[in-house]
Amino acid sequence: MLFTLPTTFSALVALVVIPLANAATINVVVGGPGVLAYNPESVTAQVGDTVIFEFHQKNHTATQSTLENPCQPKPQGFDSNFVPVPDANTAGPFPQAQFTVTDQNPVWVYCRQGNHCQSGMVFAINPGNQFDQFKAAATGTASPSSSAGAPAPSPTSTTSSDHKVIVGGPGMLIYNPANITAAAGDTVTFEFHQKNHTVTQSTFANPCRALTLTSTSGQVGFDSGFMPVADGAATFPTYTIQVNDTSPIWVYCKQTGHCGQGMVFSVNSVESGPNTFDAFKAKAIQLNGSSATTSSGAPGSTPSSGASPSQIVSSAGIVTALVAAVFGLYL
Repeated sequence: MLFTLPTTFSALVALVVIPLANAATINVVVGGPGVLAYNPESVTAQVGDTVIFEFHQKNHTATQSTLENPCQPKPQGFDSNFVPVPDANTAGPFPQAQFTVTDQNPVWVYCRQGNHCQSGMVFAINPGNQFDQFKAAATGTASPSSSAGAPAPSPTSTTSSDHKVIVGGPGMLIYNPANITAAAGDTVTFEFHQKNHTVTQSTFANPCRALTLTSTSGQVGFDSGFMPVADGAATFPTYTIQVNDTSPIWVYCKQTGHCGQGMVFSVNSVESGPNTFDAFKAKAIQLNGSSATTSSGAPGSTPSSGASPSQIVSSAGIVTALVAAVFGLYL
């Protein structure tokens, strides 16, 4: 089985397809407006067939799991990563990911966004008569196909997920993905790439200022501090926050000029109304970073990185702003 990840969330994922005679293409729609489903939910495929996952609104994945653990990634299994599609894209083109079938064994798939899997957003290739069992295990309900007296699959609705977000990269001022949905108890792990960025909590009203500086109630927002990464780096520092409720979380990079160029991120922003992620990003660009904190490398410019009451923060490889100034790794 071969699977490749999208290099960007708007890109078509390329796959080396095994050329076999009479190979078929099977289309599967992922998500859609208000839809937490793969359509169809299961397919029967032959060796050499290609399954094309076409991602619609909002932000989903196609992640391989197992029959026993439907909502957990299979080690060394394929994963499309998050593929966000805005509401405004109603006519396409839609991003795709391709999977080539190389044997007749069942392939189990789920969406690892928030609680989508626990809501029944699962899919299978060649499941035989086990798909109902697979979906029931995902949702924590009794399987219609299980034998009388057999224990029902253990509910997985309390299982938390970790959402990986790439920060920066060569010539990139982005968080990738920039907007996610997460359930209470989930974690978000930010992996810092080139050059020198931060993960700093802000507010919708002040996208380019640290929450610690703008709060009128003494709330302390999380802040990774500056994370310089050399161009030739092979390892990358990380910073993790825990989501304790479904309230929106607003984040920006406090490196000089980055927020004003749209380097912002959100968790659980509303999908309609005035406080959407797109509105948050537009506000940051409109302000052009003018409300951002002082010089990115200056000692003392980093707000406290203590956890707020609603977030538990941990980090690996945190580098102080002073070190950032010494190495001079700024865009």
